[in-house]
Amino acid sequence: MIVPQGRFQLARLLHRRQETLRAWDAADEYLLTHLAEIRLPDHARIAILNDGFGALAVALHAYRPTAISDSWLSQQATRDNLRRNGLDVANVALLDSLGLPSPGIDCLLIKIPKTLALLEHQLHGLKPRLAPGARVIAAGMVKNLPPTAWKLLERLLGPCTPSLAVKKARLLFVQVNSDLELSANPYPTRYRLEDDELIVTNHANVFSRDSLDIGTRFLLQHLPDRTGYRDLIDLGCGNGIVGVMLARRYPAGRLVFVDESFMALASARENFQTAFADSRDAEFVAGDGLTEFPAESADCVVCNPPFHQQHTVGDQIAWSMFTHAQRVLRSGGELRVIGNRHLNYQLSLGKLFGNCRLVAANPKFSVFSCIKR
Repeated sequence: MIVPQGRFQLARLLHRRQETLRAWDAADEYLLTHLAEIRLPDHARIAILNDGFGALAVALHAYRPTAISDSWLSQQATRDNLRRNGLDVANVALLDSLGLPSPGIDCLLIKIPKTLALLEHQLHGLKPRLAPGARVIAAGMVKNLPPTAWKLLERLLGPCTPSLAVKKARLLFVQVNSDLELSANPYPTRYRLEDDELIVTNHANVFSRDSLDIGTRFLLQHLPDRTGYRDLIDLGCGNGIVGVMLARRYPAGRLVFVDESFMALASARENFQTAFADSRDAEFVAGDGLTEFPAESADCVVCNPPFHQQHTVGDQIAWSMFTHAQRVLRSGGELRVIGNRHLNYQLSLGKLFGNCRLVAANPKFSVFSCIKR
């Protein structure tokens, strides 16, 4: 990436062998060029929201910015890219989306996320921490900047003025209205699970915040039912409802919830606590799938993999999850997977495990079982 702040080597996570996607976009370049033109003071306190793979944090490292993200992968990519360029990782403070920087932010830089509820939650927390006269600039590719994003910025912060589009990217300049009163933060949301007394908590960046999504509903009807499972993993756990139901099915089982979203793990932890109070323990792990898990350490992995990373659609995350599961399962262990029917997961699963059984299907979803031989 070549910008006024310098020339930087950047890589994505998850990184593929023949990577064709960049770790930055034209919106990053546009924003960095604008910042160089306006010449922020050297002492300016900068906060960065939703910096995909650390492009903004790396380029602005001299300001010692705070980067806030709900993605563990984003945070790890930022660390990796700082090291890749010989920069001190300590120059960038990394916070998850449930944490807040200290007050006095002079410049708030926003990459518009795929989930606007996440942005809404973030702005509720950050507006009171803006210094008087703070600059707020949002950036994104035009195709990823819906009118609802503009309206959200204006409703919570103040009037919003768009820039001209450059390389299909646009900046949004927000004039902060300190007299604009914030309504109550609507997140997390809660609802009662269908045919159950469990109250489900969902933080802002969790998929399907107001009701159980149809994929999870179908998966819950077809959970593993073999006896003897002791170590079970809810991989890509989201709000953790699948893991909660596995814990009910296997009273002696040890549950581990894994996700790269900090808000997903917070939701899963609260839902497990609601379901079992202090009668059960579970582990909650933020990371790149099962990368840090020892081989042959689990009896069952249940997975509802995402097929997008931020605004990019692809199967690399799902394939990574399947590969991790195959390594971590013990001989005779089971991977139970749900996916949209058009994704044809059975092809890759069959090659990886040497077997793939269709458990159930409806017009939209398929559930598969793979046994490690």
